[in-house]
Amino acid sequence: MALNIEDYGLIGDCHTAALVGTDGSMDWLCMPRFDSPSMFGALLGDEDHGRWLLAPAGPVLSTSREYLEDTFILVTTWRTESGVVEVTDFMPTDNLEPISCAGSRESRDRSSSTRSFGSASTTRPRCPGCARRPKRAATR
Repeated sequence: MALNIEDYGLIGDCHTAALVGTDGSMDWLCMPRFDSPSMFGALLGDEDHGRWLLAPAGPVLSTSREYLEDTFILVTTWRTESGVVEVTDFMPTDNLEPISCAGSRESRDRSSSTRSFGSASTTRPRCPGCARRPKRAATR
């Protein structure tokens, strides 16, 4: 089930945008333009509508997020019993021309000195072209 709209952050590249939830799920993305079919559409239903999840593997004690100063670079930080996980989400721009990258997602386990997915869990991005397949939106 989708989060409340205020629980999403927006990343974009002037041609398209994605909504990233406080739970680490990218629930909305149309590529390569705003009017393209959705690749991830869980915002309109559930994970079967397509999403990309990158989040801590264990229980979360607290969540914070911020945009780096004067950018659309979104940093989400989760505190867990085993440490801190930080994910940076952004869409690179290249002279305002669309690019084939759906965005960049980096996880950093701040409880150690190396970058890793050691305490994070990811699901395979799924359902490219979901908008082309008939789906039924979940009701609340």
